[in-house]
Amino acid sequence: MGSVKDYFSSLGSGISSLLKGMAVTGKEFVTPKITEKYPENRETVHVPKRFRAILQLDYDAEGRHKCIACGMCERSCPNGTIHLTTKMVDTPDGKKKKKLEKYEYDLGSCTFCQLCVTNCPTSAISFSNDFEQAVFTREKLVKKLNYLPEKEEPMPSPEEMAKIEAEKQARIAAAKAAAAAKKAAAAEAEKVEDKESKTEKPLDTNI
Repeated sequence: MGSVKDYFSSLGSGISSLLKGMAVTGKEFVTPKITEKYPENRETVHVPKRFRAILQLDYDAEGRHKCIACGMCERSCPNGTIHLTTKMVDTPDGKKKKKLEKYEYDLGSCTFCQLCVTNCPTSAISFSNDFEQAVFTREKLVKKLNYLPEKEEPMPSPEEMAKIEAEKQARIAAAKAAAAAKKAAAAEAEKVEDKESKTEKPLDTNI
């Protein structure tokens, strides 16, 4: 008796579930249809500005970016999507400076978490909302973001060069003065030590 009751109970719940599903299907039959004419309307299709499609390196009107190759984006990425290649260059004032050589970004492994953008100290990168990023091979998903030729650093003006040279000579003079003072102090300490050793009384051995 119990098995017959369970049978009709399960049958009733199945019919109820079927009717609910058919009600949803029937509702869709009478709902007005909306047809997206993509890709014909790609020029007018609305994509939200907050939509994250692909990471990009932002360039200004002169073709320069603000990336200082600090590596914060690479360290912030949770799954190694970003890889930076850097190089050291000499600046006009004789100092060393790290510069970006290659900015590689793997769209296929990006989780669009935006940690790289949030942690960038110079706001050099951002996510675009260009959603058309479909390709046929995974290799094409690895992109080089610094695609423009690297521009040379602007040369300092004659006044700036004179100031840099004056600061350099001042540092050299200060270093020489510090070395001379250290040498003089060492010589003075040596003289005092010799004087004390000469005036030191001999030990009395007649005990």
